[in-house]
Amino acid sequence: MTLAIGIESTAHTFGVAVVDGDGKKVLSNVIKAFKTEEGEGGMIPSKVADHHVDVCQEALSEALKNAGVKASQADLVAFSQGPGIGHCLRVGAGVARSLSLALKKPLVGVNHCIAHLEVCRFLTHSRDPVLLYASGANTQVIAYEAGKYRVFGETLDIGVGNFIDGFARALGLGFPGGPKIESLAKEGKRLIKLPYSVKGMDVSLGGLSTNLKTKIKSGEYSKEDLCFSVQETVFAMLVEVAERAMAHTGKNELVLGGGVACNKRLQEMCKVMCEERGAEVFFLENQFYVDNAAMIAITGLEMYKAGARTLVEKSEIRPSERTDDVSVSWR
Repeated sequence: MTLAIGIESTAHTFGVAVVDGDGKKVLSNVIKAFKTEEGEGGMIPSKVADHHVDVCQEALSEALKNAGVKASQADLVAFSQGPGIGHCLRVGAGVARSLSLALKKPLVGVNHCIAHLEVCRFLTHSRDPVLLYASGANTQVIAYEAGKYRVFGETLDIGVGNFIDGFARALGLGFPGGPKIESLAKEGKRLIKLPYSVKGMDVSLGGLSTNLKTKIKSGEYSKEDLCFSVQETVFAMLVEVAERAMAHTGKNELVLGGGVACNKRLQEMCKVMCEERGAEVFFLENQFYVDNAAMIAITGLEMYKAGARTLVEKSEIRPSERTDDVSVSWR
């Protein structure tokens, strides 16, 4: 049994997980997420970092207890090195370094975006999928090609999750906004015409965001209809570029990643698209779509088995690291 402790802290979530790499089992996956009440509050980096400091010991203890193991039994400590919010990344990196030194176990820094794809490969029988990565700051279509995970399309401005959260704040729904938008959308009956901006393999959400703020201020549209229309429009954009990437690469598997992937309407649209082109789509439990430490531990295990190690003195955080900056030595 090869055990990895994973630590996630790129944004609003501080998570700790324990994963058995040999048995391909997630033994525990503790998620402590920063939230606000109803209103216009979002993420203030310093406050989110304070949240992470407050919950880190509790999360670690809970993860070890749920897994039924001791920290000393771990073979490695993996942590999210980037990309993400600097204030938040520093907390997770600090905890990981301390564990690595105290336990005298190897440290492995993991790219958060790549981890969203690796968890799908680990927990399903997908082998060479295209990833529709839809999270807060990141909106990308990713696939493996020639030694790296290549970005075949992405947002030109706002990540889809941040766009949805901004829309929710404008409606006074609080943070995170995605679940509340999805719930209201089920009651919507009218499809409002909204800007649809797909540019080749990329999408743009800035103009749509501005357009929605104008519509909200006008008072002419119900929250339910606006939420319904936003989902139908934005998810159609994401599915279009994902299908184009599948056609371009010749791959016939699709996986989803990121918190927005929890949305059942997005999943339904992806399923229909894949059925129509004779491809296969794989879905995970929501706990593996949102930011979580299990995906960090899983990717750390894959890297560790390929010989990757991160020296403590070279374990700096990488807030701006791109998916295609990383050489994929484990495939």
